[in-house]
Amino acid sequence: MAKPKAARRTLDSYTVKHINKTVRAGDCVLMRPSDSGKPSYVAKIERIEADSRGSNVKVHVRWYYRPEESIGGRRQFHGSKEVFLSDHHDVQSADTIEAKCTVHTFKSYTKLDAVGNDDFFCRFEYNSSTGAFNPDRVAVYCKCEMPYNPDDLMVQCEGCSDWFHPACIDMNAEEAKRLDHFFCEGCSSEGQKKLQNSHTASKHPDTKVDTKRRRR
Repeated sequence: MAKPKAARRTLDSYTVKHINKTVRAGDCVLMRPSDSGKPSYVAKIERIEADSRGSNVKVHVRWYYRPEESIGGRRQFHGSKEVFLSDHHDVQSADTIEAKCTVHTFKSYTKLDAVGNDDFFCRFEYNSSTGAFNPDRVAVYCKCEMPYNPDDLMVQCEGCSDWFHPACIDMNAEEAKRLDHFFCEGCSSEGQKKLQNSHTASKHPDTKVDTKRRRR
């Protein structure tokens, strides 16, 4: 006769001793990969369970996929710290947790003054079976019509407010950083007239340059 399955109980929190951090449902964590040559896995804890003695602690997680782990692979607009919230659920030993991390919304990530090793961002949900993304469309920018990559430097046209990669407007990064004003091809004629009619244009440069996030 088979032994009855040991009762398990849900924990409100659990302190991972080897990192001295307390985790709870809803926290995002880095987890030890099966291959030591790969980066840590990123996961969101959904539930924490232990046996009746409070040991053998398991975490129910929902995995975040890195772009290179998706069916389509990494693309040019994917940020280095970008992850996708997948539909892949799993149960892992709490001992495989390596650190706590933060998965920001795309908007909040772009506003960070500095990006740490434990900072990531997510703007897509990912179906691991079909390779489909939600949302399936996002805003595109520049002449290349690519979604925004927060790692890339871009300059904003003062006429249409669109953003452009320096390379797409025949410019290098250093030249872009030195710009006082920028008007794209479609706005350049009207833009030059505005500058000529402005007596303070040279004194108050207002070109917006979005530079790469600084790393801690």
